[in-house]
Amino acid sequence: MALPAEPRQKMINIMYLVLTAILALNVSAEILTAFKLVDGSLQNSNINIDLANNTLYKSLSDKLADPQSAEKAKIWQPKAETVKKMSAEFMTYLEDLKGELKKESGLRIVDGKESFKEDNLDASTRLFETKGKGKELEAKLLKFKEDILNLDPEIRKRFEKTLQIETTPPPGLEGKTKDFTGAFFHMTPTVAAITMLSKFQNNIKNTENQVVTFCHDQIGAVKVIYDKFQPIAGASSTYLMPGQELIVTAGVGAFNSASQPKITIGGATIGLNANGVAEKKFQVSGTGNQKVSVVIEYTKPDGTTDRLTKDIEYTVGVPGGAAVMLDKMNVFYIGVPNPITISSGSGWDKTNVTMTGGNLSGTNGNRVVTVSGGTEATINVNADGKSSAFKFRIKRIPDPVFKVGPSAGGSIQAAVFKAQQFCRAELENFDFDARFSVVGGTMYFTGAGFPQVQIAQLQGNNLGAIAQMSKCQPGTTVIFDNIRVQGPDGTVRTIQAPGYILK
Repeated sequence: MALPAEPRQKMINIMYLVLTAILALNVSAEILTAFKLVDGSLQNSNINIDLANNTLYKSLSDKLADPQSAEKAKIWQPKAETVKKMSAEFMTYLEDLKGELKKESGLRIVDGKESFKEDNLDASTRLFETKGKGKELEAKLLKFKEDILNLDPEIRKRFEKTLQIETTPPPGLEGKTKDFTGAFFHMTPTVAAITMLSKFQNNIKNTENQVVTFCHDQIGAVKVIYDKFQPIAGASSTYLMPGQELIVTAGVGAFNSASQPKITIGGATIGLNANGVAEKKFQVSGTGNQKVSVVIEYTKPDGTTDRLTKDIEYTVGVPGGAAVMLDKMNVFYIGVPNPITISSGSGWDKTNVTMTGGNLSGTNGNRVVTVSGGTEATINVNADGKSSAFKFRIKRIPDPVFKVGPSAGGSIQAAVFKAQQFCRAELENFDFDARFSVVGGTMYFTGAGFPQVQIAQLQGNNLGAIAQMSKCQPGTTVIFDNIRVQGPDGTVRTIQAPGYILK
């Protein structure tokens, strides 16, 4: 536009241009936060892939030492180690690039914490375009892919068209395709460029996992050797009356010290002792029939994992007189009816029952307790002039587990994931018929099919209304965040949600 001759009007026009430029450079805090969330999820995904890879490397080393599999292992184990070395070197290179980018954005370290301008739009352009790091990164990615394929003709045949290392950007809104550096790093906020580097790290880790799994499959499945044994015995009850039946079960448990099964007793995770078993000691409360839930997750000989759930039942008695017994759990849960059984020992015409910390309904021996808060409730039973107080803990219903289809997170078939119309929140290992409904949340789409991170808002549990679901494909990562669920007590809470890696 032509500048007017009048000086005052010239100044106004120049100030308008400067203001417009400043507004164009402004990046909202919500966008920066979204990139940081996706970056954190990608790094967590890399950690999980590393754990899976370490299991494969350990199995490959064992197969190399096993005479039955050593012949094939001599061929494929060195190739897997080469992939491991190449991946580690590339991860270090990308981590160094992140450090250089932060320095370009004014990195400062105060009290051990990093600080830099996350919304800086010039740093990534300066580093990757002006200083040529973009072309260098593109060349290294292409070389890494080619070096992987050159390891073995079988590897090339299997992965030439499927390795998740893509350097060609998709067409822009105007239908034109930019070069690698311009598409991913030109005028990109620093935090977004760092997230893009994390995305390339995730591509490298996924490639490592795919190729090492292929090498391992050429030899055989993971072999789990059980090297610890422990006698196991249990009884159907620990409190009986004359004439009642007692059932005793006994056997020998076999354990693998390397696989480290995950065991929870009464909702708490318990470590294994020297004999390979978990033990938990606790004081019982309440009276009557009680039970403790035990959940064991373990690795089977074929390398797959399984889950075993069992309730350990026991009975808590009282010396005599009145008794209050919870029919389901040894605590009162907020928001659900808690059935109890009361025994007076003196007849109900001489018995009075009151409660503090909650509400009591029903008559005679069968009652229902409802609680809305607090940590403890007391039921007072006055039978024939003798008063007895029974104290019980109050707890909130535990958080449900977020699920899409059959999966609670991790690796899932792309076709299975795309077919899901709804997500859900399920209570696991809980005796009450308490239900949660998903009321909202945020979804992040990245990886294959999403060269740039896309964000969608989940309304209720309706996945079918999310347009990005149809674009998901093998290599896509979908992250759920800020998932809000409503429980039977009507309150809304936020629960942790998993990430899904589509294969």
